[in-house]
Amino acid sequence: MTGPRADFTEDAFLGGQLRLRQPRSGHRVGHDAMLLAAATTARPGQRVVDFGAGIGAAGLAVARRVAGIDLALVEIDDGLAGLARSNAEGNAIAAQVVVLDVTADADAFIGAGLPADSADVVLMNPPFNDPSRHRASPQRAREIAHVATATTLGDWIHAARRMLRSGGALTLIWRADGLAEVLAALDRGFGSVAILPVHGDAERPAIRVLVRAIKGGKAPTCLYPALMLNDKSAPSSRRAEEVLAGREVLPLANL
Repeated sequence: MTGPRADFTEDAFLGGQLRLRQPRSGHRVGHDAMLLAAATTARPGQRVVDFGAGIGAAGLAVARRVAGIDLALVEIDDGLAGLARSNAEGNAIAAQVVVLDVTADADAFIGAGLPADSADVVLMNPPFNDPSRHRASPQRAREIAHVATATTLGDWIHAARRMLRSGGALTLIWRADGLAEVLAALDRGFGSVAILPVHGDAERPAIRVLVRAIKGGKAPTCLYPALMLNDKSAPSSRRAEEVLAGREVLPLANL
């Protein structure tokens, strides 16, 4: 991450409300991060922790929408964490940037200033591609960002459960065909699950699911109407445009 300036781009998100510097090649920010941010519930003064933050896109997008949150960006890659730090500064957003493996033990989290039962909100976009169906990238950073192991999801949700206060909210994005894995992992300690499918277009199955769950929640599972990204004739597609421009939030953000 220390190459010449030509190795990076500066890109606008949320209709220009957020400008992020990111590597020209490798893992780059897309719709997933902005949709995750738009699905994340947060209020001023709350402790919000972004797991696997990369260059800080999702967490900083939440902070742009909700002023006054206490934001922590957790990222395993030193170079990406450095970009997250500079992106926070460049957008005048206060954020604690922590270089840490999300799967580390509780002592490592404590040492990084992230003790148990201290967060009101955790958001995360874990690596979710199935290694049996996904050709590994020759770029190690890109592979880490995209490809899940058999324990990735469970480990990340376990870390979120440990960090959250009782009643705290976890929001995550995952591939749609892995929804059963998400629900099984959330069954240990979470409830009040809300699900929002995301489709590339109306003629094909969902490609992503956005899921919100509450630590210790007891309410029934709720399934929201799907969001269409590309069907211009669908009202939900026009809503997607508004969400990606930072003018609307998704229903999961409304507790």
